[in-house]
Amino acid sequence: MDTTLLAVENLTKAYPGVVANDSVSFTVRPGEVHALLGENGAGKSTLVKMIYGLVRPDSGVMRWNGQPYEPATPHAARRTGVAMVFQHFSLFEALSVAENVALGMEDPPKMGELSARILEVSDAYGLPLDPERLVGELSAGERQRVEIIRCLLQDPKLLIMDEPTSVLTPQEVEILFETLRKLSAEGTAILYISHKLEEIRSLCDGATILRLGKVVGTCDPREKTARELAELMVGQTLHTPSRESEALGDVALELNSLNLKSANPFGTSLKDVSLSVHAGEVVGIGGVAGNGQDELLAALSGEILAAPDAITLNRAAIGGLGPNQRRKLGLLTAPEERLGHAAAPDMSLTENAVLTGTIREGLTQNGFVKWGAARDFANSIIEAFDVRTPGPENAARSLSGGNLQKFVIGREVLQRPDVLVVNQPTWGVDASAAAAIRQSLLDLAAKGAAVICISQDLDELMEISDRFAALNEGRLTPPRPAKGLTVDEIGLMMGGAHDMEVSHVEA
Repeated sequence: MDTTLLAVENLTKAYPGVVANDSVSFTVRPGEVHALLGENGAGKSTLVKMIYGLVRPDSGVMRWNGQPYEPATPHAARRTGVAMVFQHFSLFEALSVAENVALGMEDPPKMGELSARILEVSDAYGLPLDPERLVGELSAGERQRVEIIRCLLQDPKLLIMDEPTSVLTPQEVEILFETLRKLSAEGTAILYISHKLEEIRSLCDGATILRLGKVVGTCDPREKTARELAELMVGQTLHTPSRESEALGDVALELNSLNLKSANPFGTSLKDVSLSVHAGEVVGIGGVAGNGQDELLAALSGEILAAPDAITLNRAAIGGLGPNQRRKLGLLTAPEERLGHAAAPDMSLTENAVLTGTIREGLTQNGFVKWGAARDFANSIIEAFDVRTPGPENAARSLSGGNLQKFVIGREVLQRPDVLVVNQPTWGVDASAAAAIRQSLLDLAAKGAAVICISQDLDELMEISDRFAALNEGRLTPPRPAKGLTVDEIGLMMGGAHDMEVSHVEA
């Protein structure tokens, strides 16, 4: 008896200049948690979009319980029993949980009945959620619960999850995994995409590995180490980031009791933030999403102005200067949101290189863009950071998330900043690309730049940081040496323990 729920057979999809999926085949059984692994640009997102009805394949077939499956739209996929939780949340902050859930349903019931169903499902699956709360007041983990419950109310037979833990705390990840294991035990199949390989090993029963659009292997991830999985994905030995020099120079950037009101009504204002970062030093800043990370980046970039002496760069007060003035002085930043903030989606990579590289790379003359120099700069980023794209004239939105992230980080690193501030530098990036980005930050510090890395990936922060601090409700804990910090100590700092005794290893 065939127990296959979904069978994908020789699925192919090509775009101009690239074959996203090349004769991809795999199967998923009821109740199976199946991982799709691969580098950025390996074809994972295109594949699940075909399964969910967002993209039509050029050739190949899909079968659902042995019958032909050809979803022309997501509506058709949902009607069959396929639900998907996307990497980027599609929620309206000014609406309540129940109202957001209703917007994602084909035929929502009355609000009172829907609220009761949300409470019932959230209780049954260990995802506590108040249907009356505004989404803008929720943490990142709670927002993800809204997306999941919206899917669960459809009673799916297959749940697709794309990078579901990228904005969650370790505690929230465990709650999510308990939910997914319960769904699996009840017979719901789960197709799981993640670059966090220890999570794959903990959760998944099987894995299909993609490389450059082709299936290059299958395995039981529980029988592999995270490093072995990463090397199967990239087809070569994985590089471990290392530091050439740890010599520190003078203070390059200093925050002096920085107070800043958030421009977002649902944001977090900064409260009395103080920090000194030396030349050649990497300071890691952790914290649960929504505790002031975006506001701190905006304050440092100059997108939101502060008191002039609240921020100093090489002893010069810059709090009242805008982004271009700060870039000229050597303070560069890379925000978390790739499309729309770090890069303009419909502009080419050359044009996106011009957006932030004009001043330091001399890409204009007498008010006109020097397009040859701009293309050369874009090509240098593509080459140095192994950005997978047909060329610099391709639009930013045509790149996979990880490749666009490599371009954004590379664009700033190659401008030789005195201070670089990055927010979530390896969010949604595969193991090989993440190692390359982290190495570029370490190399920059080794050359004498000061680096601030804001991230929710604690493993990343512990790997590259000299000192670690945490943001909680807009307040920054005193930084402590990263070496020797325990998980419990980090958890206390993220929870807002600002007055912890300084570690004995701190000078």
